[in-house]
Amino acid sequence: MKKLVVTFAAVLALLGTSSAQKFAFIDSEYILENIPAFTAAQEQLDQLSSQYQKELESMHAEIEQMYSDYQAESVLLSDDMKRKREDVIITKEKSYKQLQSKYFGRSGDLFKKRQSLVKPIQDDIFNAVQEISNEGSYAVIFDKAGGTTLFFTNPKFDLSDQVLQKLGYK
Repeated sequence: MKKLVVTFAAVLALLGTSSAQKFAFIDSEYILENIPAFTAAQEQLDQLSSQYQKELESMHAEIEQMYSDYQAESVLLSDDMKRKREDVIITKEKSYKQLQSKYFGRSGDLFKKRQSLVKPIQDDIFNAVQEISNEGSYAVIFDKAGGTTLFFTNPKFDLSDQVLQKLGYK
């Protein structure tokens, strides 16, 4: 009986502390859409990506042309000349893959540019959310735009506009 009373008291204590916590959410996509610096950064990244992609496509077309020329002339070439042409094509393919990795790899130019343009904006948003959380005594603030699935959200707990105001927008 004593164990039952202690367990019941512990459950009540947990329910009492959990109900005192405040929760809210933000929509980071909505926030980012309303920050002109993010839109400009995204356009700049899209242009850079397009430029890199065009360069890689022209290099790939050149490799394809070299390969088709090789196939067409391979009957007329000696074994030594075939090897040299194959080596040239293989070298060109390697440089293509290196350039592709340099532009679009995990630590490639596009990633570094994205970090330099977008990371400061994301840091500002995080800092604003953190300030709002501290001021409003929120235990958890979810992001409904991220991978978190929120089945229902009451708009009165949406802090997205407060974050934008804290950042100086709207």
